[in-house]
Amino acid sequence: MQSSPYVLGRTHLPIIMLKVLLALVPAIVVDVWLFGPAILVSLALASAGALTFEAIALALRGRSVVGGLMDGSALVTAWLLALSIPSIAPWWLTLVGVFFAIVVAKHLYGGLGNNIFNPAMVGYAVLIVSFPVPMTHWAAPLSLAGQSLDLHDAILWIFGNHLPDNQTLDAISSATPLDTLRTQLKLHHTVEAIRTMPGFGHFGGTGSEYVALAYLAGGLYLLADRIITWQIPLALIGSLAAMSAIFWLIDPSAWASPMFHLAAGGTMLGAFFIATDPVTAATTPRGKLLYGACIGLLIWLIREFGAYPDGVAFGVLLMNIAVPLIDSWTQPPPYGHKGTPA
Repeated sequence: MQSSPYVLGRTHLPIIMLKVLLALVPAIVVDVWLFGPAILVSLALASAGALTFEAIALALRGRSVVGGLMDGSALVTAWLLALSIPSIAPWWLTLVGVFFAIVVAKHLYGGLGNNIFNPAMVGYAVLIVSFPVPMTHWAAPLSLAGQSLDLHDAILWIFGNHLPDNQTLDAISSATPLDTLRTQLKLHHTVEAIRTMPGFGHFGGTGSEYVALAYLAGGLYLLADRIITWQIPLALIGSLAAMSAIFWLIDPSAWASPMFHLAAGGTMLGAFFIATDPVTAATTPRGKLLYGACIGLLIWLIREFGAYPDGVAFGVLLMNIAVPLIDSWTQPPPYGHKGTPA
């Protein structure tokens, strides 16, 4: 006799990871359409590196290599990291990030289910702190780029640091809207004047705001399929929107609008795909609301006052530390009792 549960298909880990990957596909398609095919090279490189490091780590730990690779968690980590860093980043930068994500943040803590920090965000944090210059070279939108890279040119640049004749890095890359906004505000320009500069779209950045909409669509698919719950995305987005709205209403010439903060940077990717990581996020319903709200607050504080343009990674990692405390504070009372458990 086999014990329950008897229906495993819906909660089977590889199926869940596959659905997360599928939810990311719309954003990848939009990214290729608006920024060029370099992101496909970055995703392939990150995936190959993640599977290699995963296999080596599993073998060294005496675990099943095939079973570990088939659960899909390494691929999800690789894709999230690749989508969080510049698509034209050199090959070694991507592999360094993947190494820290898979080996250090995941396997040194005991493997899947035991890590306390989001692996992809650990990889991102290591890269942005250690290699800040190449982490600022984002692919420019094709509609604004002086020159663009096709798939062959992207491979030559990423692996060989070689650009076609008469092309320069400045022509194919640009600063992010968040970085441009921060820099121009320090030069005492108003938000209204900054938003008229090249690279800004209707709400966020040219092209990147449509990528954010694609992440939103993928996140809504995960919600509809009950892969994630609504508390963390709603609390994160609501907290970020509320904080930015307060200061924007006070002085719109010095503070970006809520729509800009939601459409720019990694807000939507973080809200639906990163902060909702079931291993490192809060688990209780009230805890998820508190966890998501604090991440949204930290994102706004880092964007406005911190040393880095975006704060999704650091907001998630800081709140990962607080998850045990949040879960202990927000435990629901046991069935039949009025108070919370001691």
